[in-house]
Amino acid sequence: MNPLVIADQTLLTPYDLTDAALERVFGELSRHDLDYADLYFQYSRSEAWSLDEGIVKSGSFSIDQGVGVRAVAGEKTAFAYSDDIRLDPLLEAARATRAIGRQGGNGTAVLRRDVNGHQLYRPIDPLASLDEAAKVALLGRVETAARGMDPRVVQVMASLASEYEVIFVARHDGHRAADVRPLVRLSVQVIVEESGRREQGSAGGGGRFDYRYFSDETIHDYARKAVDQALLNLNAQQAPAGEMTVVLGSGWPGILLHEAIGHGLEGDFNRKGSSAFSGRIGERVAAPGVTVIDDGTIPDRRGSLNIDDEGNPTQRTVLIEDGILRGYIQDNLNARLMNMPVTGNGRRESYAHLPMPRMTNTIMLGGERDPAEILASVKKGLYAINFGGGQVDITSGKFVFSAAEAWWVEDGKLQYPVKGATLIGNGPDVLTRVSMIGNDLALDPGVGTCGKDGQSVPVGVGQPTLRIDGGLTVGGTG
Repeated sequence: MNPLVIADQTLLTPYDLTDAALERVFGELSRHDLDYADLYFQYSRSEAWSLDEGIVKSGSFSIDQGVGVRAVAGEKTAFAYSDDIRLDPLLEAARATRAIGRQGGNGTAVLRRDVNGHQLYRPIDPLASLDEAAKVALLGRVETAARGMDPRVVQVMASLASEYEVIFVARHDGHRAADVRPLVRLSVQVIVEESGRREQGSAGGGGRFDYRYFSDETIHDYARKAVDQALLNLNAQQAPAGEMTVVLGSGWPGILLHEAIGHGLEGDFNRKGSSAFSGRIGERVAAPGVTVIDDGTIPDRRGSLNIDDEGNPTQRTVLIEDGILRGYIQDNLNARLMNMPVTGNGRRESYAHLPMPRMTNTIMLGGERDPAEILASVKKGLYAINFGGGQVDITSGKFVFSAAEAWWVEDGKLQYPVKGATLIGNGPDVLTRVSMIGNDLALDPGVGTCGKDGQSVPVGVGQPTLRIDGGLTVGGTG
C-alpha cells in the first residue's frame, strides 16, 4: 500500500484530521511571519525479547503516537509536541509556537502537494510476522546453535527486537509525505571459559524487513561469529602500546569513520564553526583515493529511509571525493542558513524531538588493493577486525575506540590475537594517513545506533580494509 494511504488511515482519519483541519493549523502558524513550519505525526509499536540460560527472562511491548509542531524564523525555532493528535491540541500547540515569529503573517495556508519517497523496503509490520511462541523458539535456536559450536561455551544471551513505525510530515508549503518503517534486530552474546579464564564475543544483525529474515543459516552465522570472537579473545595476549601502523578490517570498523569523521561533516556543527571541517569545502582533507559518502537509499538497510523526518527523499551524498571535501550532511534549517542543498538527512528520534542533520549509511568506498596485499605490507602493527564502544570530540576530532577483536601483525603475518587495545587519534588527521585501500568494501550487519544530543536513531556504516600509517596510538598494557 501507498505509505500516504497507510498514514492517513493510521494517523489522520481516526482523529478527523482532514486537509481543511491541517490548513487551519498552518493558518494559525502563519499568522506570524515564519520561514518554515511543519507537523510531524508518528505512530510506533515496538517489542523486545531476551533469553538467558535457556529462559526468556524479559519481554516488553510498547505503543506510542503523537505529533510535533515546529516553527522556524531565522535561526530561532519554536517547538511543541503532544501525544493527543486531535485538532484542538494541534491548534493549541501551533499557537504556542507563534511567539518566535515576526508580525505580519497573512494567516493563509498552501494547498496540499503530495510527495512520494523511495520504495526501499516493504511497508510491513514485523511484529506480526511471527507469533509469540515462534519468537521464543527463534531465540532458543540461537542458543542451541551457539552451545553446539564448542564445549567451552558456558553462557548464551540472545535478544530479539522489532519496531513498526508510521510517520506523516505536513509542511507549510503544502508538501505532504509519509513513510512506513519496519525494523528488526537479532543479537547474540556468548561467554566461553577455559582453565578459569572467561571471555565473551557478540554478533548479530538486522534491517528493514520482518522476522522471517532470520533463517537457520543466518542464525548459525551470528552464533559462529560470536563464538569465534570469544574463543579468539580466550587465547589473546595483552596489546602492545605506542604509535604504530594500523590496518582496519572491512565492514563494521566503519563505525570509527562514522564517529571520528562523519559527525564532523554534519551541517549544524559546520554552520556554527565547531567542526574540524568547518569552511573547508574544496580543500584536501584526506589522502588521495579516500571517498566518503552518506547514502540513505540502500534497500532494506538499517540506516536507510524512504524519506527523512522532514519529508525529503533521502539521497546518496558525496562528502569527500578522492580526498577533497565536497559537502556536508544537511537538514532543512542548516541548509537554508548555509545556502546549501538539502541532502535528506533531517532525522529525529520521535515526534517529541526536533530534527537535526544526522547520518544514514556512512561509507568509505573501496579501492584497488587486495586485503591480503595490505596485510602483507605491514612490518609491525595492529589489525583491528571489530570494535566496541568509542568517544569523539567533534571540535578537535580526537577519538578513543576499543577493539573487540584484533591481531598483532609482524612481517605481514598474523602473529597472535590481542585484547585490551584502544585506538587513540584524530579523525581529520587519520584521513590524511590512509595509504592503502582495499577492494573488499563491506557494510555492517545491521546493528548500528547513533547518539547525538540525547537522541538515538538507527544507522549503518561500511568500509573496505584500510592501512593507516602513523597518527594512531594503540593504548594497551604490553
